[in-house]
Amino acid sequence: MASKEVDNKQVIFKDYINGLPDESDMLLKHNKLTLQLDDGSQDVLVKNLYLSCDPYMRIRMRNIIACTTPLRPGSVITGNGVSIVLISNHPEFQQGDFVTGLIGWEEYSIIPGGMNLMKIKYTDAPLSYYLGVLGLVGLTTYVGIYELNSPKTGESVYISAAAGAVGQLAGQFAKLLGCYVVGSAGSKEKVDLLKSRLGFDDAFNYKEEPDLNAALKKYLPNGIDVYFENVGGDMLEAVLENMNVHGRINVCGMISHYNLEEGKGIRNLTQLIFKRLKMDAFIAPDYVHMYAEYVEKAREYLKEGKIVYIEDIVDGLENAPSAFVGLFHGKNIGKQIVRICDK
Repeated sequence: MASKEVDNKQVIFKDYINGLPDESDMLLKHNKLTLQLDDGSQDVLVKNLYLSCDPYMRIRMRNIIACTTPLRPGSVITGNGVSIVLISNHPEFQQGDFVTGLIGWEEYSIIPGGMNLMKIKYTDAPLSYYLGVLGLVGLTTYVGIYELNSPKTGESVYISAAAGAVGQLAGQFAKLLGCYVVGSAGSKEKVDLLKSRLGFDDAFNYKEEPDLNAALKKYLPNGIDVYFENVGGDMLEAVLENMNVHGRINVCGMISHYNLEEGKGIRNLTQLIFKRLKMDAFIAPDYVHMYAEYVEKAREYLKEGKIVYIEDIVDGLENAPSAFVGLFHGKNIGKQIVRICDK
């Protein structure tokens, strides 16, 4: 029987960029793909269902080696996704399996040797959750709250970018530990969401606060014991002024720095000394060994209604560039997902 040839829509990364990303930095292209694999390989051919838009991907659009490898100009953009296996030469994956891992921004991908693919064990939750609460995003948040400088009952926790993929979970996990939790976000709608659906004790719109230092004193009058850092820049400076002695800062991201050509210095790092603060950074790949354990706990929390998860899903691969760019303008509410197709 002849192998089937399909049209494979792809999003191509044009070239390394300066400043804020733009939709024009990405190109929609159509290629033909034959649905077959080379004999003797352990490759896996998948149909892609969901793509994850993540701020860290902006770092990969620069010609630097950071905590991840840069994208190659002229190549298909790659990122985390959820797929269904169409053909497999790999013993661990079978036709019809749902998998998650690093895939192309395209309708079909061939994964050499099944590299970085994980079989989705449970399908009783939305598959898109494996890019958020049941994926590496959730694991990252769990590590930042439960494993790294974990807050104690009664402590004050502040979370920036609190309505995003990570921030919304960080706040809920901290509440499960009995903490007083305050978050910041960039719109009234997001602030209302934090307080009404996500259980934050209080929240504020940082765009409406001309003095971030004063805002933190207002919303956290007893100071900050633990800061879950997602922003950097001016926000970090204001936080340092409001940290309590022996406070802890868990650095998950610094989105305000990702589009800068030159790094922006923090002017009051002496507060680390004066207040004997502890500041730790972390990334998900360092904790992959905890993933299976985390998924079991997160599924339990979801089933018991202890946590909820907000997604912002756009339909169509052609809308992936605008969805990604929107991250840097605060357009998403919750985890930004691109749905290519359901199954």
